Amino acid sequence: MPRNDKAGIIRDLFAAYLADDRSAIEAAFADDFSFTSPFDDAIDKATYFARCWQSTDWIAAHDIEHIAVEGDVAFVTYRCTTTSGKSFRNTELFTFAGSRIRAIDVYFGATYQGGVF
Repeated sequence: MPRNDKAGIIRDLFAAYLADDRSAIEAAFADDFSFTSPFDDAIDKATYFARCWQSTDWIAAHDIEHIAVEGDVAFVTYRCTTTSGKSFRNTELFTFAGSRIRAIDVYFGATYQGGVF
């Protein structure tokens, strides 16, 4: 049964990325999904999967640090650790349409190795 709580949906999405489960991610996104990052300006779902989807074998862990939900929006800050030992922190703004993700806006953080930038 799909979750209805926004924080749970976000946690499930991050778990699906680590599991390389594209079908779960596609199902989580609304039909009118858009993705924005410093490299992408409100690209649609098809463009997201063509341009941004890649194997997650370079990710060792996603550690979710904070999730703040207010109505149909949520911010999540996480630290991603790579298999090479680098890590970075990002913050993402999620916009929901019911229990599906309508938009993600990514704000990139610094990259660390050995605890330093």
